[in-house]
Amino acid sequence: MTDRLAEMFARTRAEGRPAVIPFVPGGWPEPDATLEIVRAAVEGGADAMEIGVPFSDPIGDGVTNQIAYQQALEQGVTPPAILDAMRAIRAAGIRIPLLLMGYCNPLFAYGLDRFVHDAAEAGVDGFIVVDMPPDEAGEFEPLVRAAGLHMVYLLAPTSTAERIALVAEHASGFIYCVSVTGVTGTRSQLSDELPAFLARVRQQTDVPLAVGFGISTREHVESVGQIADAAVIGSAFVQAVTSAPRAERPRVVRAYVEGITGRGNGHTPGNG
Repeated sequence: MTDRLAEMFARTRAEGRPAVIPFVPGGWPEPDATLEIVRAAVEGGADAMEIGVPFSDPIGDGVTNQIAYQQALEQGVTPPAILDAMRAIRAAGIRIPLLLMGYCNPLFAYGLDRFVHDAAEAGVDGFIVVDMPPDEAGEFEPLVRAAGLHMVYLLAPTSTAERIALVAEHASGFIYCVSVTGVTGTRSQLSDELPAFLARVRQQTDVPLAVGFGISTREHVESVGQIADAAVIGSAFVQAVTSAPRAERPRVVRAYVEGITGRGNGHTPGNG
């Protein structure tokens, strides 16, 4: 089985740059919009995509993502619909890594075993479950690993050495390092504490590190690239999607990702 995440990090490291991973809720702004948004992001230079599974109480997300999730739920978007969108992305020939990001309640409601099986069949590469740390993933993580998929865990600047060690022991694909303490949302500058935080994590693992929460500019991506392997673009990407009428959305999304990846400056990511 192809490890698309490992291949992606090998490529971006060879190119001397961080991977750029936008986040967007699945089935939003319209239930059938996900393929169109992902295709435009890939054309703009996205190396992977995180697709959010809408949930009514996304405690780790700021207002921008909460509103998007609520809009998706109001339009009847469900986990099966998200998996259908993943199948459509793969059927369209898009080969970048796809990660499902969300909360544990919808997964339990679907059935963990069935969800992992169906996600693997749909072409998903891994999971980021915000409210499921390693010590609470005893049922889910073995299913994910058995399916050949990745279980990505989160760490925060407040994480203790013991918590970092636990995540490092269980990490697969990459570790999602939250740049600040708090919820998602765009910020004008990254925390001065970020380098020291990432250094603490790096002491305990060789797994790639991705930084998310508050990354919104090309300068942020360049700064992250000096100390980590990937930059996750969440609320700022969601805002870019929100800003455009649907007819203009592919162009706006593509242009936003081109700007944040620096693609206009000679960076040409692959679709492998």
